[in-house]
Amino acid sequence: MEAHSISRFTRVTPRKARQVVELIRKKPVAEALNILAFTKKRAAGELAKVLKSAVSNAGQNTRVDIDKLMIKSIQVDGGPMMRNTRRFIPRAMGRASAIHHRTSHIKVVVSDETKN
Repeated sequence: MEAHSISRFTRVTPRKARQVVELIRKKPVAEALNILAFTKKRAAGELAKVLKSAVSNAGQNTRVDIDKLMIKSIQVDGGPMMRNTRRFIPRAMGRASAIHHRTSHIKVVVSDETKN
């Protein structure tokens, strides 16, 4: 039995979120939440929310033992960039570029199967 959760348009850079994802990939949910609690990255809080949501979704099924859930897959994809047209960052030779605020789409799949 698997359950998934998706967080879209999260205000975290995909590159920084992937660094935190590598810490918890293919781990039991309890261990992953413990790792995220002690990780000093902003993306850790967002990933913990999505992981808790996936566990809650799995808990809706009565046949699932929540204590045995493992992270089957977790992926971070890039979302749309928010461009601020009023603020600029200075560049070389008197030029300027717009500031880009990157967003992420985070998908977590948890499963109670032992072989992933």
